[in-house]
Parts: sequence; structure tokens; C-alpha cells
Amino acid sequence: MLIKIYGSAIHGVAAQTITIEVNVDTGGVGYHLVGLPDNAIKESSYRISAALKNVGYKIPGKKITINMAPADLRKEGSAYDLSIALGILAASDQILAEEIQHYIIMGELSLDGSLQPIKGVLPIAIQAREEGFKGIILPVQNAREAAIVNDLEVYGVENIKEVIDFFNEGKALKKLTLDTQKEFQDKINDFPFDFSEVKGQEAAKRAMEVAAAGGHNIIIIGPPGSGKTMLAKRVPSILPPLTLKEALETTKIHSVAGKIGTEASLMTVRPFRSPHHTISDVALVGGGSYPQPGEISLAHNGVLFLDEMPEFKRTVLEVMRQPLEDREVTISRARFTVNYPASFMLVASMNPSPSGFFPDDPSNTSSVYEMQRYMNKLSGPLLDRIDIHIEVQKVEFEQLSEKRKGEKSKEIRDRVVKARNIQNKRYENLNISCNAQIGPKEIEAFCELDEASFSLIKLAMEKLNLSARAYDRILKVARTIADLEEAEKILSYHISEAIQYRSLDREFWNG
Repeated sequence: MLIKIYGSAIHGVAAQTITIEVNVDTGGVGYHLVGLPDNAIKESSYRISAALKNVGYKIPGKKITINMAPADLRKEGSAYDLSIALGILAASDQILAEEIQHYIIMGELSLDGSLQPIKGVLPIAIQAREEGFKGIILPVQNAREAAIVNDLEVYGVENIKEVIDFFNEGKALKKLTLDTQKEFQDKINDFPFDFSEVKGQEAAKRAMEVAAAGGHNIIIIGPPGSGKTMLAKRVPSILPPLTLKEALETTKIHSVAGKIGTEASLMTVRPFRSPHHTISDVALVGGGSYPQPGEISLAHNGVLFLDEMPEFKRTVLEVMRQPLEDREVTISRARFTVNYPASFMLVASMNPSPSGFFPDDPSNTSSVYEMQRYMNKLSGPLLDRIDIHIEVQKVEFEQLSEKRKGEKSKEIRDRVVKARNIQNKRYENLNISCNAQIGPKEIEAFCELDEASFSLIKLAMEKLNLSARAYDRILKVARTIADLEEAEKILSYHISEAIQYRSLDREFWNG
């Protein structure tokens, strides 16, 4: 008897429906699994056999042929255990199968018949709804994630016996329903850190506000203990709230990577990713034999924090150059190409020298050569993609011991949101969401300077030895500073503040 049952495969951050055809033939004995399965799927026969036996069923001693179509697409992982097991039972007349084709069925089996969680549930559920399936049956740990998708029946189960009884005896499964809007709104302001906890560093806080308002990449330079990491961790709390569309995009990526907790559903705050400096280039941008999203894709719509940036391998830093520009990663293999979104805000930190101190600090023990070698770990083209460079000093004791709280993240965020709204209106027909993304054409159109501003930036270029690449960055940042003040035109003091944020340009830093 031939039975068709449906599962799903992940390709990039999208899902593709897989038809699992199970044929049980009385003319022989054997178990044949075809359709480019990987080793985890090939081993499923052992898990399925033990699981069925422990719930009172068995794999029949007949010729079983299982085809996973489309047969030329590689299938990965153990998430097909449940669908294959039910297909075998239905094809051997051990369960009824009238309704089985209306559901996407996925889950990894334990030997006792219980189900383990799987990856990529959100894109699978979205695809199931788009293709008109009635519902999705999957492990209970993944049910909240799938329930984000409206107009789809979501059944979370703990054991294969529950699914067998559902099809065989009509025993009802518990359907999970979530109010996605309520879930989103209730948790949209949940942040573990707040800017009010940061003592001193007013100039750095201002730079962070400007960076968040324009979506600018930023690097913080300062000695150990000056609060660089503390500042960086609080950036998500001042970024504009995720829209529902952005939340779904971000959740899909984390779902594919298996980063969604069993009690979580929709990601409601912008991600903050902080990889260690020993990370490989593949782990950072994504890839591998079976491509997975890397840290820059997990930071999509959020923040990627590189602590002690010069300690990262140069090859790792250089592979970020294209994603920083294009805001997506393309991973190519001989048989396929996968695109992962990677629109993130880069926040980096570094010491001013190998010893950790500025050149004029008495504690500095680094020679000029050592400092130059340390700085050369960051290439010019990479620094070219970082709009704001801010220096921070050690916080004095008087500031540390002060009882008065600083400005709260919510107050800063309100100003950032106003500035972003101005930018959204300005660029609404250009597929640009913030000032950091504008190119030469938009700079010419929206960053027009008056005579005083033009004279100031010209003087800065000449007297401070600023490099040519700093010119566009200064104009972009000045545009953001003007937006924070709700000013239509860029004025000379906007340019003046923007110039202060270019301290790492080679000539200036070494001059």
C-alpha cells in the first residue's frame, strides 16, 4: 500500500515542503530509504523501530520503500522521524490515514516514543499556511513558536502515541493558539540593561545615541575598565522597537539556527550578539557543509558587538566587509546558493594600544612601533565602513560614587525613534531605512551644506589630516545629528560634532 505524508526542509531561512512516500510491499523483506537523506535520517530506522515497539506497534517484516521527494534535494537532520514512522504505520494498515495528508508532521523520536524539539519551526509553519495545509503536528516544545502563525492549527505533542490515537481513534489533540500582537506588545520593552546604570561617559552616551538614531556602525576606543562593554550592551535598549515584520524575520533566522527557547515564541527585542575573538570566519558569516546562519545573520535587525576588535583574526574581520555593505550574506555551493539577511549595527571596542592605554598615559608601555602594528590589524577598508569612532577615558571616582542616576534608555530611545521617523519619511521611496545606508547620490541630495558648514569641513580635512574617506561619513553623521534636533538643514555645529567622531582616521590617530 502507498501512503503520502508531508514534512518540510529548510533552505536558507525558508522552508520547502517534502513529500514522504511510503510503500509497503508483501513481495519481499527490506527497508529502503531514498531521496538524498543524510546519516541522521538513515539512522532513523533504529529510533523508529524502538519507539514503535515501546508504544505497542512495530515495523512490519515486509519490503518497505521510502522516498523523500523532491529526490534531488538533500534532506538533513532527525526531524523526519515522526513523519516516516506514521507513514510506515499508515502504509501497513496499522493506523487510519484519511486525514494524514492535511497536516505537516515533524519531530525527532526518542526510543520510548517521546518527541524531541526540532529546528526551523517558524519557516515551516509559514510555508504550511501558504500551501493550504490544515495544521502542523510537532513536538510540544516547538508549539509556541509555530503558533505565531495565524490561520494554522498547531498541535504540540509529547509522544507518538498521541498522534497515533489522533488519527486512529479521533482522540483530540490540544490545539495551541497565541495572540501574536499581544505577545509582541507585552514584551517589546523587556531589556536587562539600561543606560541609567552607566556612570559618567556622557560623550560616549551621546555618540551611542547618534549611532542608534542613524543606524551607524561605531567603534569605542578606551583603556580597560572604562565601560566600553557596559555601553555596548545597552545599545539595543535605545534602538527603535522591532516592527512585527522585523520580529518575524529575526525569529525565522534564530529558529533555523535552533536558538529559540522552548518557552519562547516571537523575538520581541533586537538581538545582541557578542562572539568571542577566537571565532572562525565561517562561524561569523555562516556556511559549513550544510549551511547555517552565522553570527552576523543572528544579529540581523540588531547589534553585533566585537569586543577587543584587533584581537580577532584579520581574515575574520575582512569577510565582514561585503555583508556590511550589502546587508546580506550569499553562501555558494556547487549545487545551490543560500542567502541569509545580515542587516545589523556593528558596535566594536578596542584598547588604544597593546598595553591598554593612550599614548600620553604614564601607564603606557607600548612603543610607537608596537602601537602602529596593533592599529594595522584593522584595515582601512573595514574602518571605512565604521562611521563613528569615539574615545573614552577612565571614569573618575567622584562620578562612580555619585548617587544620582543617569538618563534612562527610554528617554534616549524616544529621541532616536523621532529621528528614525524623519529618516523613514525622507527615504520612503528609496528602499533606505536610515542615514547609514545612503550612498553618494543621496548624500548629494539630502546633505547640502551652507557656506559656513562647507568652510568648516574643508578646514577639518586640511588641518586635521582627515582622510578622504572620512568626508562622506562626516556628512552622514551630521545628517543624523540634525535629524535628532529635527533640523531640516545641516548646520556648522552639526558638522563640528560629526568631525569629532573620526578619531581613528589614520592620519589623525597617528598625527
